[in-house]
Amino acid sequence: MKELTRAEEQVMQILWDIERGFVKDLLAKMQSPKPAYNTISTIVRILERKGFVDHQAYGKSHEYFPIVSKDEYRRFSIDNLLSGYFSGSFANLASFFAKDGKMELQDLERILEEVKEGVGESN
Repeated sequence: MKELTRAEEQVMQILWDIERGFVKDLLAKMQSPKPAYNTISTIVRILERKGFVDHQAYGKSHEYFPIVSKDEYRRFSIDNLLSGYFSGSFANLASFFAKDGKMELQDLERILEEVKEGVGESN
């Protein structure tokens, strides 16, 4: 899987939200100042080449839909973050946020509880 640019990720966030849509639908969900129609069309075609999006053709119109889920990309992004900046260690990531004052002990305890519950559910 390839990493997305900021613009590509913005389009994917909208597609994940609406599930299917034409370029005009994507534009309608964007905040002002909105990019040009052709810009969004180009980004969607790039996403298609990267394997994130596919389309259904209706004559000359194309309805786009994601073929990579938000969870799949989230996992990929977190793995990249961990391997690139924290030696592949979640403990190093948690320590970074704790030292930076962005994570309290209660947050870490809650995360541990959620992980324990998630591991219990998968067994």
